[in-house]
Amino acid sequence: MLNSKSAKELGGLGSLLLLTTTLCGQDKPNILFIMSDDHAANAVSAYGGDLSKVLKTRNIDAISKNGAILYSCFATNSISTPSRATILTGQYSHKNGVYTLSDKMDTTKQTVAGILQKSGYSTALFGKWHLVTEPKGFDTYACLIGQGIYNNPPLIESNRTDGKSFENSKGKKYIGHCEDIIANRTIKWLSEERDKSKPFFVMCHFKAPHRRWEPAERYSHIFDNVTIPEPSNLYDNYEGRGRYTSRILQAIEYMDSSDMKMPIPKFSSVSEQRKWAYQRYMKDYLGCVAGVDDNVGKLVKYLKDNNLYDNTIVIYTSDQGFFLGEHGWFDKRLMQEESIKMPFVISFPKEIKPGTKNRDITINADFAPTLLDYAGVDIPKDMQGKSFRDNLKGKRAKDWRKSMYYRYYMHMDYWHHSVANLGVRTNRYKLIFYYGDPLGTKGSFGPAFEPEWELYDLKRDPKEMNNLYNKPGYEKITKELKEELLRLRRELGDNDDTGGRMKEIMDNYYNK
Repeated sequence: MLNSKSAKELGGLGSLLLLTTTLCGQDKPNILFIMSDDHAANAVSAYGGDLSKVLKTRNIDAISKNGAILYSCFATNSISTPSRATILTGQYSHKNGVYTLSDKMDTTKQTVAGILQKSGYSTALFGKWHLVTEPKGFDTYACLIGQGIYNNPPLIESNRTDGKSFENSKGKKYIGHCEDIIANRTIKWLSEERDKSKPFFVMCHFKAPHRRWEPAERYSHIFDNVTIPEPSNLYDNYEGRGRYTSRILQAIEYMDSSDMKMPIPKFSSVSEQRKWAYQRYMKDYLGCVAGVDDNVGKLVKYLKDNNLYDNTIVIYTSDQGFFLGEHGWFDKRLMQEESIKMPFVISFPKEIKPGTKNRDITINADFAPTLLDYAGVDIPKDMQGKSFRDNLKGKRAKDWRKSMYYRYYMHMDYWHHSVANLGVRTNRYKLIFYYGDPLGTKGSFGPAFEPEWELYDLKRDPKEMNNLYNKPGYEKITKELKEELLRLRRELGDNDDTGGRMKEIMDNYYNK
């Protein structure tokens, strides 16, 4: 048995161990992960471009000025639900099982939130979830229902008392614009609800600027007397591109009266309608972006006012890119730059040098490993992404990826009739394979699709207007890119043989 002196000494040692553990926990960085929905990099003024002439995203830009901006960050499957699953799991769609908007998140999967929670972090999620099943790995959550609505949205809360499951809950109605509500709810948790003896990881997910683009009242008329600059390829006629361009329904002239907030007038030409629709679309879209930027500033201000900023990693990103009239399109899904390029800015005063610019190819599967690296937590071997922490310090590993693999699965989707496609992107070239429906069925929206290829030289043709596939002089690079595409598929384990047809399609069209 212990005598009283020994007990006191052990008690003192226990207190010292507890204090040491607490201090170590406080030394770990906090993480504020802010993500919007469908915010194109071209609508973040830190990336430059003509839109920065009419809207400055000053608060988002400030994160990059105080830290780093990524110029080559890409979604591996440019659609909301799969991208969010990839961000959480560090895995591609074919590994985490979330391929389409309808797929449910497997709650047994390891996620960055769950790992950080088990590692001593206080964790929370506010805003858009869009993964069907109940969020796991969060001490607290308050989620929009599905896509959510812009005005007076209900939120499903982790501490709800309605007795309903997550999937069946009607949520609690909040009054106001959803972006303000989501930011305020995040700040309330930071201020009043989190365990302040622990570092925190909070995901603040805005709905905006998702379709149908309903800005807060204070931003709904800021562009009334402004002409939004048009992209140079707004009136693209798709010459030399694949037949998929005649099948998809994501040209701006396909927007409906709900998008335009008014009946569609009669026009004498498609170009005339496209010109008119672009202005209305972009004024609402940028109004939503202004509201997001406003709330990003509010979140960062809270950190600074409460002496949290210096030890907090602040990230702003979007779940994928978005077409803002380029090629005459809106939405995403395709492998063109505007669709797959994600805005990504990050600050961490203790480590990231202000004004850092990084052009290494990074992907959304890298987010989870990077955050775990900063938190000093082992990265699970089944995560397919890599930490880019060293890249932000100018210490890129010799084996860092020189290409990225992309795959979109929702062939002839209900909304836009997009064609399933996959491809490879290097620093200079991009090869896209529109493989269509591996089952070879007619489906609901047209006949089976005959696969086809596109090749772009991103250095000479950054807007991807000139398809070089089968053009003389590009045989060698085409062969190399096809080999790289197959190598990535093997390396990443994307060896699915959907319906017994995928291998047949790849084999039959590899050399065509």
